[in-house]
Amino acid sequence: MSLPPTPDHTLAQAFIQFSLESGVLKFGSFTTKAGRQSPYFFNAGLFDDGAKLSRLAGFYAQALLQSDLQFDMIFGPAYKGIPLGAAVAVELSRLGRNVPFAYNRKEAKDHGEGGSLVGAPLKGKVLIVDDVMSAGTAVRESMALIEKAGAQAYGVAVALDRQEMATEAAPDGSLRDLPHSAVQYVREKLGLKVCAVAQLNDLLGFLGTQSGHEMAQYLPAVQAYRDRYGVA
Repeated sequence: MSLPPTPDHTLAQAFIQFSLESGVLKFGSFTTKAGRQSPYFFNAGLFDDGAKLSRLAGFYAQALLQSDLQFDMIFGPAYKGIPLGAAVAVELSRLGRNVPFAYNRKEAKDHGEGGSLVGAPLKGKVLIVDDVMSAGTAVRESMALIEKAGAQAYGVAVALDRQEMATEAAPDGSLRDLPHSAVQYVREKLGLKVCAVAQLNDLLGFLGTQSGHEMAQYLPAVQAYRDRYGVA
């Protein structure tokens, strides 16, 4: 997809343009895990070659350096967080901040180095690096591993904060909306810092700059979705 230059060269909007050009961010009609009809879809699994992964990690690294997060090391939860966490550590080192990283196995080994953790020993303030956050479940699982190792789960870095209401299972098995997003839950209930490279508001801002381009047609649908399911 050919895109015009983005007038506002903020990090978040540059990331959105990169996601569109990579085919990671698409517009249309998509059913989310919560059963909602979403006018956009973000599939981080399509950052699937060396150049895309390197550039993605660069966005994470820049966002982290611009944030106030003071972490000691990176943890990449299995599976998608493993290459992402390693790549972010590489990009941070390139930008002058060298930090250790570790990751977990889904299945613990009983030979070699053994256990479920690989990489640097977990210690100090640990930053969890993952692609997106849907319900906070993966974050809680990572927290348990980190705290069991005697370290502190300090924060989470993700690519996109959808800024929409999380859901939970109702007694009848249906899904019901909650008054908070997954990011708000992690911040307020789990007490972790959160750094997102971009938010849904940034996507709306990007679309608002596309007057006269085909991308502008998607703004009303994305805004309507934000109005219906969005959180602050």
